[in-house]
Amino acid sequence: MARVFRPSNREAKILSRIESSKERAHQLAIEQIRNVFEPLSNAIAMKLIENQLLVTTSKEDIEEQIAGSLQKLTRADDFDIDYQTAPIRNVVPRPNFISLYLTAFVVEQLINHRSVEDIYGSDEEIYNCINRQVAKFVL
Repeated sequence: MARVFRPSNREAKILSRIESSKERAHQLAIEQIRNVFEPLSNAIAMKLIENQLLVTTSKEDIEEQIAGSLQKLTRADDFDIDYQTAPIRNVVPRPNFISLYLTAFVVEQLINHRSVEDIYGSDEEIYNCINRQVAKFVL
């Protein structure tokens, strides 16, 4: 017969603190994105092009698309974020949810944009490129 796990009051408090601290960090990151989405989108677009992971006819179009994705992220609920990132959730062991969201956007949606000629590199390379830029702007 299987044993049912019922956490004690102490364990429940600890689990609650861990969960609330994760949620606070998540909300803080969203607030920081609201303050820096324009320079962040510029940095991400520039690095993707510089590292030859993305070939485009217009850097400005790519920057606008990434900025739009960041704005959408600030309004998205947890389900929308999880749904967007589900196909590439296992790219790295402990992913940053912002970098993962933008990587999913680049790989799945930006590839079909009219000014994107092609996207090179693996999902992991694109994630690492984006994550380096996100780490500079969002703590």
